[in-house]
Amino acid sequence: MLRALAVDDERPSLEELLYLLNADPRIRSAEGATDATEALRRINRALESGPDGPDAIDVVFLDIQMPGLDGLDLARLLTGFARPPLVVFVTAHEDFAVRAFDLKAVDYVLKPVRKERLAEAVRRAAAQRGAAPRIPVSEPDPDHIPVELGGVTRFVPVDDITHVEAQGDYARLHTDRGSHLVRIPLSTLEERWRSRGFVRIHRRHLVALRHIAELRLDAGSVSVLIGSEELQVSRRHARELRDLLMRRTTS
Repeated sequence: MLRALAVDDERPSLEELLYLLNADPRIRSAEGATDATEALRRINRALESGPDGPDAIDVVFLDIQMPGLDGLDLARLLTGFARPPLVVFVTAHEDFAVRAFDLKAVDYVLKPVRKERLAEAVRRAAAQRGAAPRIPVSEPDPDHIPVELGGVTRFVPVDDITHVEAQGDYARLHTDRGSHLVRIPLSTLEERWRSRGFVRIHRRHLVALRHIAELRLDAGSVSVLIGSEELQVSRRHARELRDLLMRRTTS
C-alpha cells in the first residue's frame, strides 16, 4: 500500500483530494501540505528513516500553480533524490503537461478531480511501486482515441483527426473543432494509424491523407495544405508522400 502526500495551496481542493485518496484501498495513508516548501520538509523528514522506511512517502499528488515554490519546481528538486517519491500532477491547467512528463510524472490529472480518474492515477503509481497487481486494461477502440478535457474523458473519432503534432512524449491531435493533447509518442500513432491513411511528413507531423487539400511545390520545398494550415514536408518524406497521393487519385 502507498503512503501519499497531497500538495495544494487551496484548502477546499486539498481536503477533497485527501478525502478521495483516503477512500482508495491502495492508499495506506494520505496527508496534506498547503505549499511546496512544507511538502519538501515533510518528504525530507520521512526520508530520515531511510528511503524504504515505514514513513517514506511513495507518491506526491502535486498542484502546479502555487505561491513561491511551484509544483514543477518541487518535482525538479525531487529528481535529485536517491529514491524520489513518484509524482502525480493534479492541476486545472492543461498547458504544463509536456513539462510535467519531462519530469517523469506518473500521471497528469485535471481538476475538477473525478474519483475514477484519480483511481487510475493511483493504480499507475501502485503498479510502479509494486504495491498492487497490474489491472488488465481492455483493448483500445481502434476507431476512437480517449482524450481528457476539463477532467472529462472524451472519445475522439480517428477519422476526425486531420493531423498530429509531436510535443515531447506527447502528441497534439488536431481536428476541425480544436486540438487535444495525449500522452502517446508520435511514432506510436504512426505505427497504429498507418493502415488508416496517416503518413509521416516531418519528424514533428503525421497527417491524414484524406484531409490534404493541396500539395504545394515552391523552389524545391514541399508543403501540404490541411484546412487553413500549411505544413512543411521534409525532403526524406516528400517522395513517399507524392507517390501515396498519386496512388489515391488514380485508384
